[in-house]
Amino acid sequence: MCYDIKSSKEAQLKRAKRSGDEDAVKEIEQTILPLTDLPLFHASGFQHPKLLIYTEESPYMPIVAQWGLVPHWVKDRAQQQKFWNNTLNARGETIFEKPAFRDAAKEHRCLVYVDGFYEHHHFKGKTYPYFISFKSGEPMVFAGLWNTWTDRDNGEHLTTFSIVTTTGNPLLARIHNNPKLEGPRMPFIIPEGMEEEWLRAADTPPDQKALTDMIRSYPADSLQAHTVRRLRGKEYAGNIPEISEPFHYPELEAVT
Repeated sequence: MCYDIKSSKEAQLKRAKRSGDEDAVKEIEQTILPLTDLPLFHASGFQHPKLLIYTEESPYMPIVAQWGLVPHWVKDRAQQQKFWNNTLNARGETIFEKPAFRDAAKEHRCLVYVDGFYEHHHFKGKTYPYFISFKSGEPMVFAGLWNTWTDRDNGEHLTTFSIVTTTGNPLLARIHNNPKLEGPRMPFIIPEGMEEEWLRAADTPPDQKALTDMIRSYPADSLQAHTVRRLRGKEYAGNIPEISEPFHYPELEAVT
């Protein structure tokens, strides 16, 4: 799964800067970034943080969205609040089948830029957080689904997204060993050069097989992982830069 991420302003702006439009980047920095919760050195999806996403409607000018997709058919705020925590992730194998995701999978796909993500390892009744990132230090691009929900009571709009997940690679198999799950999971990290293929909305209806065939685990040899300080409970230090730095747990030396 993917419930914890690190996402800096620099990572989130990478795609916008790649467009070469300096005026657009300045506009984002001055008018859009202040509306987000960035920088996020550590953020839990259950906090529903506000990030930037790049959509099929606006591939290089990002919009602000909250983590946890709210489908258009949700009736009211009460149902939305009950529903929200269940849509942080969307299993790539079933995005065209599940009612919460199938409309977004067909019509509203997005890109989410992050520095890396956190996963928990289970060992002798305790959990130990790891930070996973590219060895190159470059930002990761997660595949996402998004939607704008309208509150029928007051007309307010809520733009939200979900991160698409897939089967974990060998690195995640060693780390993400939650006994309650059938197997390891990880975000679908889009390989460089395939971002447009995920966003492409020209196909009507979209080529569902081509899209689901894209959703694969990222090669483990391009990733690195290390343990970090606790991300939950009294020992949690909060959203600070040091939260993603290596932290040593002697009891794990012979495990991972």
